[in-house]
Amino acid sequence: MTVERSARRRDPRRRIEEIAAATEKVIAEHGIEGVTHRLVAETAGVPLGATTYHFATKDDLITAALRRAVDRFAVYLDDWTARHHGQDTEALAEDLADAFVSCFGSQRDQQVVEFELYLAALRRPKLRPLADQYTELSVQALTHFADPLTATAAAAALNGLTLRGLAGTSTPHRENIACVLRRILAPRPGTAQAPGP
Repeated sequence: MTVERSARRRDPRRRIEEIAAATEKVIAEHGIEGVTHRLVAETAGVPLGATTYHFATKDDLITAALRRAVDRFAVYLDDWTARHHGQDTEALAEDLADAFVSCFGSQRDQQVVEFELYLAALRRPKLRPLADQYTELSVQALTHFADPLTATAAAAALNGLTLRGLAGTSTPHRENIACVLRRILAPRPGTAQAPGP
């Protein structure tokens, strides 16, 4: 135990990662507003001074948690697009619907945390560049399969359906999701490009 604590002290990056991971756990259990340095320190198993040393404010902790979520999402999307490379619209809609349904099953807690972090940018302007990155990652992944405007529409639909399913009293049915995606992803001749920001 003493060796483990000593190793953690000598590796500040590891300590920072542990604190960011603990912040996500606190958000999963208590929500964004439940985040405190003390609770994060207890969850991470580190002294309170370690959290305040690396993260001066609550917003710094939340930013670190969102950065961790965005990085994890980027890795997931890279893997997903590689596994589904070259799919046609029909197969893509079906596989996206399958991935979507997992948001309400085994991945629900993680999805709740990620959406809480994403929506925290509504009142925390410092988080907005990371929130933008989260959205851009989805669009970029879908541009492997569709034009930029279609990818933007599909990403927006998936975000909206996920939020509705997490916050509402019932979750969307898989086949309904697949139908929505087929409608959005269906190739259209002369599709316009998405305008710039």
